[in-house]
Amino acid sequence: MPNETHASILFVDDESEILTALTRLLRSTDITVHTANSGEKGLQILEQQNIDIVVSDKNMPGMNGNEFLQKVAEQWPETVRIMLTAYTELNDVIAAINSGRVWSYMKKPWDNEEFKLNIQQALNYSEVLAERSLLRHTLEQVQTKRKRNFMKFIGQSTAMQFVYDAIENCASSNASVFITGPSGAGKELAADALHKLSSRKDHPLVCLNCAAIPSELMESEIFGHIKGAFSGAVAHRDGAATLADGGTLFLDELGEMDIGLQAKILRFIQTGTFKKVGSNKEEKVNIRFVSATNREPFKAIEEGRLREDLYYRLNVISIHIPPLKDRENDACQIAQYFLNRFSDIEQKVFVGLSSDAGTLIKNYPWPGNVRQLENTIHSAVVMSEGPLLTEQILARQLQLNQTQMTELLHKKSPAAELESISQASGNTINHLQDNIMHDTSAVRSLAEVERAAIEHAIAVCNDNVVKAASLLEVSPSTLYRKVQQWQD
Repeated sequence: MPNETHASILFVDDESEILTALTRLLRSTDITVHTANSGEKGLQILEQQNIDIVVSDKNMPGMNGNEFLQKVAEQWPETVRIMLTAYTELNDVIAAINSGRVWSYMKKPWDNEEFKLNIQQALNYSEVLAERSLLRHTLEQVQTKRKRNFMKFIGQSTAMQFVYDAIENCASSNASVFITGPSGAGKELAADALHKLSSRKDHPLVCLNCAAIPSELMESEIFGHIKGAFSGAVAHRDGAATLADGGTLFLDELGEMDIGLQAKILRFIQTGTFKKVGSNKEEKVNIRFVSATNREPFKAIEEGRLREDLYYRLNVISIHIPPLKDRENDACQIAQYFLNRFSDIEQKVFVGLSSDAGTLIKNYPWPGNVRQLENTIHSAVVMSEGPLLTEQILARQLQLNQTQMTELLHKKSPAAELESISQASGNTINHLQDNIMHDTSAVRSLAEVERAAIEHAIAVCNDNVVKAASLLEVSPSTLYRKVQQWQD
């Protein structure tokens, strides 16, 4: 692999004059040159140095060039291997190329300019090998760490891997967490996971949906009330704040809470103390706060639905739950889970999804997210018989006409678009490898290939860099950094 400053090359030949002449040719370049007068010494250098290219004579006493380069291929497969040979040995060299032991050859005697050109082509190829090795290693690490499921979540998309990691990283903290994401995406599952992975797991998780409770009752729901506090308060009642003591309080759809009550919630968070409705007695509790909203927080602040100071108090750690349509193939995995679950509940026999049903699920936008998918599968199980859940059954539950269903079945998903990008990039690299020995003018640099793939992915995702990063399986910060570099 090329090092950070410049490339390195190893010349192996039993004739010192040849080694001197080869070294002299590269004297004006920034290539570090190493020499060895035998295959055995060449192997010793390779064990000690980071070598990008090896150029070896074919006929040498002791270990010959074929044997030497075979060992290099076995132990350092990413080192580009070139053989020096006479015209009479070309058939043997071609056999060595075909067997994969060498990448190319140079003839004795050589033309100096042609020799330099071949070395530059070999360096270009070495960079391709290095990038592909790094990519392969990175992907292997990602795949090793990838989770198919996490707590009550189902799905192994890259977007959800970020969510799983964020939950694991902050679960043990007492810091407040603010969860964003569309309705039905799984914000309550995230709160549940945060609680169950925390040191508070043996204490209650109390969930309040601020959109489901009338505003005049919300204060009592949170803080409780004493007997006679208001009409209908016939007995003392503990609120969520008391019930969640030692545990976690989850305030869902916070943006729907009355703006006046938000001021009392802010004080409660700051002091850890509160008063029941109708009481003058202050009570103190130990609570971790987790909040969520399906609104864009800053827009809610602008509209006067969410206090800015409350948002910043609760938003110590942010977690965004992506919509189902941005989770690659998770929808099919989730659908199969619901199919198995509701088959048992409804005592039906469904063995799986038809191929077109899977395509329909992947391409349908699911505006109601996982909750809509759950209801759709449940309805399909109830309203049909097995053993296969087909696209026609799903289309009926989603109220799709024939034209809409056909369009979805033939629609190219973002994941499929990315596959096309990947194939195109792969073809470009293969084309590069095929042509690099013959014409450097036909070579596109790896940076150009990378930029084309990234720009295509961003275009496919309608300039959504986060979504493009998810599809390309890199972090959004990586894409932002790349785009910034191109703009500078």
